[in-house]
Amino acid sequence: QVQLVESGGGLVQTGGSLRLSCAASGSIFSINTMGWYRQAPGKQRELVAYITSGGGTNYADSVKGRFTISRDNAKNTMYLQMNSLKPEDTAVYYCNAKAVLTTTLSVHWGQGTQVTVSS
Repeated sequence: QVQLVESGGGLVQTGGSLRLSCAASGSIFSINTMGWYRQAPGKQRELVAYITSGGGTNYADSVKGRFTISRDNAKNTMYLQMNSLKPEDTAVYYCNAKAVLTTTLSVHWGQGTQVTVSS
């Protein structure tokens, strides 16, 4: 099993910055890809960015150039640096990890952290 705990959310003004962290524990050796998702009120959960075990990254078009995903394997922690925040970035942000143990894929979620961007 993999446990994920997010931190770093909060209230920020338009144009401000926040850094989210996701600390992983448990069967971390099995983790392959990690990512950040977000869900705004009344909307579906959407992918924000992901990073592979090899360091490859991918971003949603809406955050390209503003957000940076990174991963510190020594600390078992993933980060999301969010700059130039906009009100439309307001959402609950969730950490996600995909783990593979032998041939079994499992998907794990954190509890979420609220990000609110005021206009």
